[in-house]
Amino acid sequence: MKQLEDLVAERLLKVKAVKLQPNNPFVWASGWNSPIYCDNRKTLSYPQIRSFIKTELARLVMEKYPDVEVIAGVATGAIAQGALVADTLGLPFVYVRPKPKDHGLENMIEGDLRPKQKVVVIEDLVSTGGSSLKAVEALRKDGSNVLGMLAIFTYGFPTAAESFERAKVELTTLCNYDAVLRHALDTEYISESDIETLQEWRKDPANWRKQ
Repeated sequence: MKQLEDLVAERLLKVKAVKLQPNNPFVWASGWNSPIYCDNRKTLSYPQIRSFIKTELARLVMEKYPDVEVIAGVATGAIAQGALVADTLGLPFVYVRPKPKDHGLENMIEGDLRPKQKVVVIEDLVSTGGSSLKAVEALRKDGSNVLGMLAIFTYGFPTAAESFERAKVELTTLCNYDAVLRHALDTEYISESDIETLQEWRKDPANWRKQ
């Protein structure tokens, strides 16, 4: 029987929400060269996959944090999925901007959130963890009790794990880099010879170059 991470990996690769190009790397906005690119927003265009992810996130929220009071999405990638999870659970929803608006009320958190409310954060993708933890910091500064974070996918960078540990934030993901590589290899999307390249990249993504 397939594990959840493998079921999600299968779906992400099927709709090209995750692409692997070890021989023709992508260039991220950060300037990093990468053999993988992930855009989980593509899953929103596929109702069955969108619903599957929503259901599994909602199930994990209630399994791990049954006393949750509010769902928070990290803008912009997790706004839609976070709202779907909140709707499924019948809970209030807010979202956190990467920085405060430069006009009006200058909000960083959009929606009604009372101090000390118990919040679970929904994220679509965790890379270094910087933007994800910035959202947690904003919620805590606003007086919220952040119970934990759930994300669709993580690259599994060691630096991200260290950052979440330092911030005392529990991170749970539906899928991860290793599960994607397993499924990609099983379906011959990539070859055995690509695995070494893909594993080397994760060790030092900021300085990796295709040899």
